[in-house]
Amino acid sequence: MQHSKAMIWTGRTMSGLVILFMIFDVTIKYLDLPIVEQTGIPLGLPAHSARGLAVMETVILLIYVWPRTAVLGAILFTGLFGATMAIHWRVGDPIFSHILFGFYLALLAWGGLWLRDARLRALMPVTSS
Repeated sequence: MQHSKAMIWTGRTMSGLVILFMIFDVTIKYLDLPIVEQTGIPLGLPAHSARGLAVMETVILLIYVWPRTAVLGAILFTGLFGATMAIHWRVGDPIFSHILFGFYLALLAWGGLWLRDARLRALMPVTSS
């Protein structure tokens, strides 16, 4: 039982890191901070596209936070993070700090969900061969 509680809390912590990062990300986009446009233009994002991205990310975040739809949220986050990886790769950004950042977030999102949801662990068991 103790192992199970540790897994759940580790999963909540991992998911919480993703949630906190996404809250930060959508907040700076909703506030239309200059840094958002300054970093988006070199990536090929149109000026003033931040608000639309923030709405999309907020919807995905709400889907991920709601327990009944968390798996769908993780799937949608995977698409979002994969797209950000492709954008960073296209412009030649550094691999470990920029390109793989989306991969790190996806690992946290899925890992956190897997640790805190027994149904997902049953669907995708980790076995030793």
